[in-house]
Amino acid sequence: MMRSPHAKRRLAPILLATMGAFCSSAVLAATPAAKPDASSQASSQRFVDGIAAVVNKQVITLHQVRTESEMARKELERQRIPVPPQDALQRQVLQRMITEELERQEAERLGIRVTDEHLDRALDTIAQRNRITPAKLRQEIESSGISWQDYLKTLRQDVRSDMLRQRAVDNTITISDAEVDAFLKTQGQRPSGSQPSSAPAPAAAPAAAQQNRPRILGLAQILVVVPEGAPASRVQELRKKAEGLLARIRSGADFAGVAAASSDGPEALEGGVMGTRPVEGWPDLFVKATQDLQTGETSGIVQSGNGFHILKVLTRGDRGGQPASAPAQAPAPTLAQPAIPEQGPMMVTQTHARHILIKTSKVMSDEKAEARMTQLRERLAHGESFETLARRYSEDATAPQGGDLGWLTPGETVPAFEQAMNELDINEISPPVKSQFGWHIIQVLERRTKNMENEFRRMQARQFLFEQRVGPAFEDWLGQLRGQAYIDNRLDPQSSSGRR
Repeated sequence: MMRSPHAKRRLAPILLATMGAFCSSAVLAATPAAKPDASSQASSQRFVDGIAAVVNKQVITLHQVRTESEMARKELERQRIPVPPQDALQRQVLQRMITEELERQEAERLGIRVTDEHLDRALDTIAQRNRITPAKLRQEIESSGISWQDYLKTLRQDVRSDMLRQRAVDNTITISDAEVDAFLKTQGQRPSGSQPSSAPAPAAAPAAAQQNRPRILGLAQILVVVPEGAPASRVQELRKKAEGLLARIRSGADFAGVAAASSDGPEALEGGVMGTRPVEGWPDLFVKATQDLQTGETSGIVQSGNGFHILKVLTRGDRGGQPASAPAQAPAPTLAQPAIPEQGPMMVTQTHARHILIKTSKVMSDEKAEARMTQLRERLAHGESFETLARRYSEDATAPQGGDLGWLTPGETVPAFEQAMNELDINEISPPVKSQFGWHIIQVLERRTKNMENEFRRMQARQFLFEQRVGPAFEDWLGQLRGQAYIDNRLDPQSSSGRR
C-alpha cells in the first residue's frame, strides 16, 4: 500500500540537530571528554586488522569500526558530550553498525533503493521546514563542522530506514474510529459526526480546555534492554544495572555521557536524545513518567516491554510556540502536521483513484517491475479492464477491490504517487510510476471538493495516535530482524545471536 500517514517523520529534525535544536543530535552541556584508558587500548590491540562482527554473511572489520568510532568521537566532542572509553565507544558504534547493516540487507531483499531523487527530495523537505534554501542548508551543515558528504551519507541511511519502516511497519498499525473518538474527547473536541458551531468562539477558553491543548515534549533516554524470554534472575540483574546508571546521574554524572557509554537505545551516540514531538506522539508510559518533571529533570526507572528506561525532559512548550527550554538562537521545532483551525470550513479537493502495484524485491528488480507495468499499461490502452488486471496482478491489499483506493485527501499518499495522480485528468491512466513501494499504474475516477474540517481533525488525531505506536513498533520489528539474524559480535560476545 502507498498511503503514508507517517511520511518524513525523521527528516525534519536532521538540520535542527546540527543547529543545536532538540532533535536527534541535540547539543547538551557536558564535561570534557575522557581519555581512553590502558585497558581499553589493550582490548583494541587484540583485534588488530581482525573481524569485529559477522552479520549473516557480511563482515564488519575492526578497521571500519575504528573509522566510524573516530567520527563518532569527533561528533560527541562537537556536541560537548563526554566521550566514553575507547572500548565502550567501539562497542556502541559496532551495535549501531550492526543495526544499519541489518537494515541495508533487508532493504536490498525488499528491493528498496535510495536514489539521488529521494535524497534531493529529502534535502528540499528539510530546507523548506527550516525556511531556508538548499544552498543555505549546506552552508549551515558545513559551518557546524560536519562535512557535506558525511551529512549526505547519514541522510541516505535515514531515508532508507524511513522507507523500510513505511514498507514493513506502517501498514501493521491500525487506529480504530473508537480510539479516534476517545482521543478527541480527551482534547475537548467534537466527536465524529458532530457539526461545528456557527457561534463565535469565546474570548477566553476554560482552564480545562487550555490544559488540554496539544504541547510539545522533547525527551532523551537511557535504555537497558531486557532480552525477550530472559529469566527472572537476568531481569533483576539488568534492573540493578539501570539503577546503577540512575544513581550515577543523580550523583551528578552527565546524562548524555552516560547514555553514550551505556545505553542500549538506538540514539545512544546522540546522547540518548529521541527528539521533540507533540505530547500525544509519545507513548503513554513516557508521558505519565515525565508529566510532573520540569525541563532538565530525570525520571526514575520506567519499565516497558523493551526493558528499563531512564527519561530526561529536554524541552516543553505550547504547540506552535517556542519550547520553554530552547535557547534563543535555536529554531523552533516544526511539527509533522500543520495546525488545524478551531472552527470554520476547510475546503479540500479529494481524488477517487485506483491503482495496480508491483512490488520490487531481490527477485523482482526495478527493471523487471517497470517492464511488467509497461506491458500492463499497453493492455489497458488496448481496452482491457483496469479492475480485472488489478485483481489479477496487483500486489496491494486493494487488489480484491480492483485496486480501488477510495477518496484520497492531499498528503494521504506518498509524494511520488500523489504528484502523478494530481497530473491526471478524470479517467486518465498514468504511465508506470515509481515509489518506495514499487511501481504503480494509477487511474483517476472522480474529483470533488469537500469541507474537511471534521475529517481533518480526525486525521490529525489518527496521526497523533499513530506517532505513539510507530516508534515502538519499528523498534520491535528491528528486534525481530536482529533475533532472526546470525550475529557474531566479537567485541561484545554476549550480544551475539543466531549461534548454532
